Amino acid sequence: MSDFIPLASPDIRDEDIDSMVKVLKTGNLVQGIHVLNFERQISQYLNVAECVAMTNGTSTLQLTLLALGIGRGDEVIVPALSYIATANVVELVGAKPVFVDIDLDTFNLDSSLLDRVINERTKAIIVVHEFGLTCDLFSVKTICDEHNIHMIEDAACALGALEGESYAGTIGIAGSFSFHPRKAITSGEGGAVVTNDVELASKLRALRNHGLDPDNKVNMDFIIPGFNCRMTDFQAALLGSQMKRINAIIDKKQKIAQRYFEEINNPKIKLPQVPQNKRHSWQTFHVVVAHPLTQKSVIATLRSNGIGVNYGAQCMPDQTYFKNKYKDNSKEDFPMAYKAYKQGIALPIYEKLTDTQVSKIIDSVNRL
Repeated sequence: MSDFIPLASPDIRDEDIDSMVKVLKTGNLVQGIHVLNFERQISQYLNVAECVAMTNGTSTLQLTLLALGIGRGDEVIVPALSYIATANVVELVGAKPVFVDIDLDTFNLDSSLLDRVINERTKAIIVVHEFGLTCDLFSVKTICDEHNIHMIEDAACALGALEGESYAGTIGIAGSFSFHPRKAITSGEGGAVVTNDVELASKLRALRNHGLDPDNKVNMDFIIPGFNCRMTDFQAALLGSQMKRINAIIDKKQKIAQRYFEEINNPKIKLPQVPQNKRHSWQTFHVVVAHPLTQKSVIATLRSNGIGVNYGAQCMPDQTYFKNKYKDNSKEDFPMAYKAYKQGIALPIYEKLTDTQVSKIIDSVNRL
């Protein structure tokens, strides 16, 4: 349908395309000056010392765990609700993901549950700023400091989100971002790690480039077994162009979210909550449906009305691999994450939505 409203649609403008085409015409396509310039843009925007661009937001997390020496025999705490990559990277480095339930109002990890799962094998907590809202960053950071463990921020959805005056991704040892098409800025695929730890950044640069020593400017020396997780220069040019309007992108999403809060009045739809000291970056506007509505029926109805809605995130311990391996009963063990997974709906919220389209979404949701 020509008037169908997709769940997401990246706003790639002529100037963004032109910036990428210029790089393509040079023939210098692999990691180069545009990657370096983009890393500087991100560092300056977030006020952090280091940024390391990579192929996607999964490689950023996986390589961060490896750079921190986390592996077999270690445990990493993760929220039970997230995109599956958050738990996958822990498995892939040989460690064990330990799931913790969420707060259903914010969809973020419930920090009050952490003390019961931290033990001598716990090496890190990956906090997820789910859908673009920062978790209880400073509460979790205090717990991590008390137990001498790392706090890693999965800020894939949260570029530009704020906790007080602090940006998502800048409080832990490292912050991971994604540039998937549903994110605020996109290169199709792409990711970045930010950190104030210079040594960690150097390890990440080696790991993303086959283990090549990034600090040896004289000889080509491979100091560790590494990966090929380099961002291309034309991707970086595309991202750098969009970064010039990042605040306008977030502001537009804020305005759409405000309309949803003010105008959605269906009592069978539970809206998310945003604490006063936080700025949500709104990668997703995630609602929870109540009886007699079901997730399946709401998705079918809204799609038939020309609105592209979908599931929000996974209850990760309920996925086949993790369920078979760790034998969790997600409905009982992680009831809030399970409910968000089974009753949650992601509504469209992105820069290109018109006022008329937003009105149609609101009207359709209110008529459910």
